[in-house]
Amino acid sequence: MSRPLPETPGQLHGMLTIRLGLAATVVALIAGGVAYFVETYRAEQAALEQATRSARHFATPAMQMIVSAGRPDGHDELERLLDKSRFVGLQVFDGDGDQVYENWGSSAVSLIDVLRAQALKRPERHQIHRTWIEVGSEHLIHVVVPISGSDGRLVGYVRTVSRLDAETVQAQRDQVRTGALTAVGAVVATAFVLYPLMLAMLRRSTDLSRSLLDSNLSLIRSLGNAVAKKDSGTDAHNYRVTLYAIGLAEALGVSAEDISHLVAGAFLHDVGKIGIPDSILLKGGSLTPAELQVMQTHPVLGTEIVTGNPWLQEAAVIIRHHHERLDGKGYPDGLRGEEIPLIARIFAVVDVFDALTSERSYKSPMGLDEAMQIILHESGSHFDPRIATAFMDIAPALYVTITQAETNELRQRLHEALLRYFKLGVLPPVV
Repeated sequence: MSRPLPETPGQLHGMLTIRLGLAATVVALIAGGVAYFVETYRAEQAALEQATRSARHFATPAMQMIVSAGRPDGHDELERLLDKSRFVGLQVFDGDGDQVYENWGSSAVSLIDVLRAQALKRPERHQIHRTWIEVGSEHLIHVVVPISGSDGRLVGYVRTVSRLDAETVQAQRDQVRTGALTAVGAVVATAFVLYPLMLAMLRRSTDLSRSLLDSNLSLIRSLGNAVAKKDSGTDAHNYRVTLYAIGLAEALGVSAEDISHLVAGAFLHDVGKIGIPDSILLKGGSLTPAELQVMQTHPVLGTEIVTGNPWLQEAAVIIRHHHERLDGKGYPDGLRGEEIPLIARIFAVVDVFDALTSERSYKSPMGLDEAMQIILHESGSHFDPRIATAFMDIAPALYVTITQAETNELRQRLHEALLRYFKLGVLPPVV
């Protein structure tokens, strides 16, 4: 069925804390990562813009004359311009891409060789080429600025290579770190603010779910008991057969979810008898073939009664198929072997066993040994042999505890079973 609900306030707090904590952690990591990359991109763009502005200082009339002259006259002017900015190096090219000047300051020879080997990217007029260059541990900015003459013609290029000073690098790191931490902090703070609201909503949702589940269980108990009282004069049959079914399912290692379906189906297995005329249902003697045919319609009638109830969809397989036989001679569908759902095969064994060992208006109860012999004899034809064998192992102990228990004790045991398989903190009294 549905995922188990928290059974205590501590479990409720724990579940919400874990889930909200995981969600907040994931969102914080995503937000922090996005902020990190955004701030890194912004810092890099700011550095590129700064390097570009510095490179533009060299696109001066003096530089235009130097390039136009085709020889390195005016070096003093270039040196003066170069001293104004912090550059690793500077190269000047004419319009054909031939170098006419370079100055690498005090840079290492190995670094200069790498930078000289960089192919010149020649942007169009009014465009600038800029990029990052990684050389060892150096993170450098490479900018190429076109130089135009007085007549607007492209006369050459200035290529500058610069590095960020320590203060700028530290400022960028601080900016990136601050942005990422701000994003993470905002997510965590939001999670703390939302926690009380989400806890209240979860409590309300849990209460409503429990109330709905309580109502469903109370309804099937009441309906099942009403049919049992009409058929056998007592509701103890439903309690006994349900407890037998739970014990057998546990012995077979059936999942808790399937056992919950088994419990619901056990209580409503004969709900279709509501549609059987009393003259047939309450007849003390043997039924005629025509009457038997009518009686055998109760599984179909029961299925029709619960059709449309999603909560009883799985339980309906017991209502419809608890009279099927392994050899295909059962009713209403004549299913064979494993065509019969597992929980219906389990219930078929305990239903027959309880019918044999119970007192009815038309018969006395059968003893344990005789009932077990019948179950064993019908194994392979009526019952699944694996299920019948498992029941043989647990039947004596279950029979003693269940048949000797008063109705109130049976109700209490069923109540405990509902707590195990429906995971409810509080259940209404079993009536």
